[in-house]
Amino acid sequence: MSLCGWFILVALISTTSSKNPGVKVKLTQKGIEYGRQLGMASIQQKLKTIKIPDMSGKQRVSPIGKVRYSLSNIQIVNVALPQSGVTLVPGTGVRLSIGNANLSLRGRWRVKYLRIIKDRGSFDLSVTGLGIGTSIAVKSDERGRPAVSAVNCAATVSSVRVKFHGGASWLYNLFKKFINRALQKTVQKQMCPLVANAISDLNPQLQTLNVLAKVDKHAEIEYSMVASPTVTSSSLDLSLKGEFYNIGRHQEPPFSPVAFSLPPQINNMLYMGMSSFTVNSAGFVYNRAGILTLSITDDMIPKISPIRLSTGTFGTFIPEIRRRFPGLMVKLQVKTVKDPVVTFEPNNATIQVTGSVTAFAIQPNSTLTPLFVLNLDTSVSTKLFVSGMTLAGSVSLNKMALTLGTSYVGQFQVSSLSSILSVVLRLVVIPQVNVQLAKGYPLPAIGKMKLVNTQVQVLKDYMLIGTDVQFAR
Repeated sequence: MSLCGWFILVALISTTSSKNPGVKVKLTQKGIEYGRQLGMASIQQKLKTIKIPDMSGKQRVSPIGKVRYSLSNIQIVNVALPQSGVTLVPGTGVRLSIGNANLSLRGRWRVKYLRIIKDRGSFDLSVTGLGIGTSIAVKSDERGRPAVSAVNCAATVSSVRVKFHGGASWLYNLFKKFINRALQKTVQKQMCPLVANAISDLNPQLQTLNVLAKVDKHAEIEYSMVASPTVTSSSLDLSLKGEFYNIGRHQEPPFSPVAFSLPPQINNMLYMGMSSFTVNSAGFVYNRAGILTLSITDDMIPKISPIRLSTGTFGTFIPEIRRRFPGLMVKLQVKTVKDPVVTFEPNNATIQVTGSVTAFAIQPNSTLTPLFVLNLDTSVSTKLFVSGMTLAGSVSLNKMALTLGTSYVGQFQVSSLSSILSVVLRLVVIPQVNVQLAKGYPLPAIGKMKLVNTQVQVLKDYMLIGTDVQFAR
């Protein structure tokens, strides 16, 4: 599982697209080194599954004559991979190399000579100077998920030495050079298929990449790959779509992602850049779903507040309300009338919301009588943070502007209601929004991926997550 999380980020992707990504991912040398360590542990386990077939034959040995022999039950005892490396080939892909590897094996031998003499014993097999080099390729399936494979693999074995024990082992030693050559070819022939299988075995796990991650019952976010990675000598950049959609109805927003580049930071293993396009596509989706609305009644106002949602409170500023609707409670309906707009500037994330506030008098029979409609323009500051594998946030009110849309109670000074609406926004609307934002939105992830040592920066037109990565074993 851990190895597959690395290969998705360091492999060569075959698909291309002209569309700008909403999300970019950058793997640094620190991340590549961590992946190499995980990868070697996985490949080492794979090499322990080497199966050396039984060998038998005839060999003429002077002065004894023809000898029948067999080597069987050959099993791996130890695998050592002291040297390995991953090289990023600019503009091309990734090269994985393993050098000076050693294998220790053990097996049984049998021999028959002079027609009637039989003997048996054990032997130790030492394989030294094993080298493997392969390129790693990845291509996208029909859903934008990766599928990996090994290409251009080559393996070499410097030497194979066999030491026979027991019985007539001296007889084997007379023609062990022949045995050494045969075993060397057998071991060398198996190396590349084993490495290829180790890489191919990652594909079922790679399918766990959340290319279409559910956010809630209204929205999902797509993280499919939209372009080949940019490979340099020190890093790899991956481009993901990064777009919110209504579940079951993928409608493109009336705006497109703009190009952006990640900064040359290298302290963390991984950097994720999420553009303003991605978060604004969320606003488009939720506004289209019609859920950016909130009905507010007096019981939602803290009891300690001197301002109550009643015709008495509003009648203080609008006498016609007190005259026509004495002693009634008031209900406010706050909703957006345009898609919220998120703006990223260095160290500053803001959301501009254009909405409306409709006030109703609640009649004794629970029917609602409209009082007025206000146009509401607000600006909120946004604090972004990573929680687990999600991007979460909280907002605070910057400023608010009110204008009169419709009045059913005559003309009045809208500014007189600013204090009431400010209290409602701060005590009810903002906390409700923060509850939802605290739930977070899923980040791109594979399997049991965990982010550690995470920092969030807001830059021009995008936010940057710098993080190290761990995978559960």
